[in-house]
Amino acid sequence: MASAAQSRIKSISYAKYGYMFIAPFFLVYCFFQIWPLIYTFILSFKGNQANNAAWVGFDNYSQILFGTGSSQGAAGVHEEFARALGNTFVLWFGNFIPQILLSLLLAVWFTDAKVKLPGKGFFKIVMYMPNIITAASVAALYVNLFGDSKYYFVNSTLMKLGFIAESDPIQFVAGPTASKVMVMFIQTWLWFGNTMIMLMSGIMGISPSLFEAADIDGANSTQQFFKITLPLLQPIMVYTLVTSMIGGLQMFDLPYLYHNGANFSKQLETVAVYIYYNFNKGTVDQASYGFAGAASIIIFAITAVLGSITFYMNRDKDAIAKKKQRKKAEKQMKAKMKQGGLSI
Repeated sequence: MASAAQSRIKSISYAKYGYMFIAPFFLVYCFFQIWPLIYTFILSFKGNQANNAAWVGFDNYSQILFGTGSSQGAAGVHEEFARALGNTFVLWFGNFIPQILLSLLLAVWFTDAKVKLPGKGFFKIVMYMPNIITAASVAALYVNLFGDSKYYFVNSTLMKLGFIAESDPIQFVAGPTASKVMVMFIQTWLWFGNTMIMLMSGIMGISPSLFEAADIDGANSTQQFFKITLPLLQPIMVYTLVTSMIGGLQMFDLPYLYHNGANFSKQLETVAVYIYYNFNKGTVDQASYGFAGAASIIIFAITAVLGSITFYMNRDKDAIAKKKQRKKAEKQMKAKMKQGGLSI
C-alpha cells in the first residue's frame, strides 16, 4: 500500500504551469484580436462617418447585400460589393485549382521511391523559395516585367519576336482579364511550394507496407494513387482547402499592389480591398466605417459557413456510424437491464 507521502506526490497537478506558459499568448491575442473583432461587429451597426456614429441597425447590411436602405446610393454600394465578392471567388478558385493539382503531382513524384530523380532536395528548396518572398516585392517585380507599354520586358520581347505589333502591347496590368490571370498565376507561383511540402508530409506518413502490398497484388501507380494515396490524404487535403479558402477570401496584398501608379483596376478589387478603401476613403468625414465593418462580418460569416460545410462533407463517416451503433447498443443494454430489475 502506498504511503500518505506517495499519495500526495501522485496527486500533485502540473497543469497550472502549462497554463502559465500559454497565458502570454492568450493575453496578447485577446488584446490585439478579440477586441478588434468585437469592435468591428459593433461598428457594422453604426453610421459610416465619424461625426455620424448613430446606431443604424442592419441598414449597412441591407445596403451591401440587397441594395436597399436609407442611403440613396444603396444600389451602387451593393453593386460594388457584389463585384468585389465575385472577384474574390474568381481569384481564389483561379489560383487554388492549378495550385493543388501541381502540388499534388509534384508531391507524389518526389515521394515515389521508384523515381530516381537526382537533386530532389535542391528542387524542393527552389520550389518553396517564392513562399518566403514578400508580396510587395513580388508585385513590384511582376509589374515591372509585365508592364503595359512597349518598354517593359515581356511586351518588348514579344514585339522583337514578332508575336505582337509594336503599337498594340498586351495590357497585363490594366487589362480586365489579363490582370486577373496574372494575379492567379502569381498566387499559384507563390504558394504551390508550401502546399507541395504539406502534401509530401502527408504522403510520407502513409505506411509503406500498403504500397508494398499493392505492388504484390499487381496494382499500377495510377491505381495506388487513387485507391491508397488520395483517400489517406483526405485530412491534409481538408486542411489545405480550409487554409487556402481563408487566405483566398482575405486576399488583399497582391490584388491591391498589382497596378501601375494610381490606376487601380476595379477588376482586381477583392472584399479585403473593398474594406480597405471604405475605411480609408478620403478624409475622416468621408470614410465608410459602417460599410467596412459590415463587409468584414459578411466575409467572416461566408468563411465560417464554407469551412463548416467542408468539414461536414469530409467527416469520417465510418467513425460516425460506429459511434451511433455503440450508442444504440448501450441504450439496448440499459433497457434490458431495466426490464430485468437491475440498476446500472
